[in-house]
Amino acid sequence: MAGRIEQRLRQLGIELPQPSAPGANYVPHVRSGDLVVVTGQLSQWNGERRFVGKLGREYDVADGQQAARLCALNVVAHLREALGADLDRVDQCVRIGGYVNATPDFHGHSQVVDGASDLLVEIFGEAGRHTRIAVGVSALPYDVAVEVEGTFQVR
Repeated sequence: MAGRIEQRLRQLGIELPQPSAPGANYVPHVRSGDLVVVTGQLSQWNGERRFVGKLGREYDVADGQQAARLCALNVVAHLREALGADLDRVDQCVRIGGYVNATPDFHGHSQVVDGASDLLVEIFGEAGRHTRIAVGVSALPYDVAVEVEGTFQVR
């Protein structure tokens, strides 16, 4: 029988991508005590990079929100893997970090990262509410538009 969060994903029509393999000398997630830290996830679907380019040039805030949502889907996919496929073990999303590949005159970084924040609340409800940082950067790996990392308290 599927858990409560898996049922919620189905009700919302949310499919998670396959967790990606690390692209260098790091691991996709680490558990330390009751925390799971998921490494930064790019805007990609099953290995296919999407939203390649900069906010303020190729993309606007709405596009960036979709890119951030896609990153957060990848975060949740890795979290599911870290928890042995049992997302019901999530007590709280503690913090996310959102990095926005943007032109110098772009100022909508926090609105872009709302795409990730909104998804986590959609999936986990109150347990999805978190602290966060939204940072504009001059470049990201493979020139993707957004990268999101997450820290979760689990049981």
